[in-house]
Amino acid sequence: MPDDLWGRRLMVDATWGTGEPLRDVLGPVADGRAFDDDHPPRADLIADCVHCGFCLPACPTYVLWGAEADSPRGRIYLMNEGVNGEPLSGSMVEHFDKCLGCMSCVTACPSGVQYDRLIEDTRAQVERRFTRDPGDALLRRAIFAVFPYPRRLRLLRGPLRAYQKSGLQGWVARSGLLARLGPTLTTLESLAPRLRKVPPPPRRVAARGTRRAVVGMLTGCVQGAFFPEVNSATVRILAAEGCDVVIPPGQGCCGALSVHNGRRDEALGFARRLIDTFEHTGLDYFVVNAAGCGSSLKEYGQLLADDPSYAERATAFAAKVRDLAELLDELGPVAPRHPLPLTVAYHDACHLGHAQGIRAQPRALLRGIPELQLREIADADLCCGSAGIWNILNPVPAAELGDRKAANVLATGADLLVTANPGCMMQVAAALNRNGTTMAMAHTAQVLDASIRNLGPKAFSD
Repeated sequence: MPDDLWGRRLMVDATWGTGEPLRDVLGPVADGRAFDDDHPPRADLIADCVHCGFCLPACPTYVLWGAEADSPRGRIYLMNEGVNGEPLSGSMVEHFDKCLGCMSCVTACPSGVQYDRLIEDTRAQVERRFTRDPGDALLRRAIFAVFPYPRRLRLLRGPLRAYQKSGLQGWVARSGLLARLGPTLTTLESLAPRLRKVPPPPRRVAARGTRRAVVGMLTGCVQGAFFPEVNSATVRILAAEGCDVVIPPGQGCCGALSVHNGRRDEALGFARRLIDTFEHTGLDYFVVNAAGCGSSLKEYGQLLADDPSYAERATAFAAKVRDLAELLDELGPVAPRHPLPLTVAYHDACHLGHAQGIRAQPRALLRGIPELQLREIADADLCCGSAGIWNILNPVPAAELGDRKAANVLATGADLLVTANPGCMMQVAAALNRNGTTMAMAHTAQVLDASIRNLGPKAFSD
């Protein structure tokens, strides 16, 4: 399709069915170029897109709205306009913001377009060069004042547990108060998991039997504060499989949320600190049990490529990063697996399946458990709508995606939903609760741990 014709179609599709007059989605709101010279989306990567459309059915926002400007190739077209001198308009930013960053389009693209690099660089430009409206800016500042800081998140545990145990949560749900206050507060409340008291892991845990590797472990932000039982299960599995596990105190955020949302300088600071924390621990591998964190950690070499003090160190560190399932598959099992008579639906977290290409390993680990039956979920490649903080910033479409995913999960008839990302667990649980249903959920680590420890299905009864 000729560029000028495709561009006119983009303008039409961006407003089709909205009741608004047709308008140019690039209508300027300020003078000047969209992008500066500090890592703009690269023209050569933009040119790789041939507008074939294979990305369209893979893109959650295109599936929801059918608008070209909210598809990967539409966003790439807008990036190209920005590279060629168009100003950074509010309409342009809106379409970039609506991208979940799920990277399903990267998997679907037959031309190998590096959309992940393009959207990451574009979002960094937006955060530096675009002035958001006060409400949006305030919400984002609040999120990033808390979420990337494990200690601040842990401070929320006490009030949240009191809210859940006091009966106040049930009263709020019956009153409809949150719904009147707006979808963002409703979403935040619905995402909060049921908290359990779990002691923090020790600084070092010795391997059982012959030591096969020394492994550093990321405790994470949301994972460490709201799903500490996943970290405990991860430590036990690694030790059972012959790994010394090193967990330095005071480790901070890996920077994944920041880099995925264009806060590049913030992400650089988090990355440098994490490298400093683990660099001299003598680790063979650095294991991660949260999909979004793992994908960013593996890209530290690219993130810090311009830093002469950290470039080589970041590349060396990134080479040691493994997702938990990836490492266990690489090492091979030595700990005996006991029967776990359950039917399990496995959900591919986007940043594990699409960004890291890790699909076969967790399934192989689950199939290695005696008496466990694995069932696949329909439309497995379509995002659940969590996408880091996307469900907080875009609660209404996120709920629609969550409802789709929850319905497909329930259709499997499985006893247990298993995934490898805390955001996915919270998003699907919220969708199930919203529709009056419940289902047991677990991280891959918890299922393996239950099998190794011979806990049986009762381990997943609440």
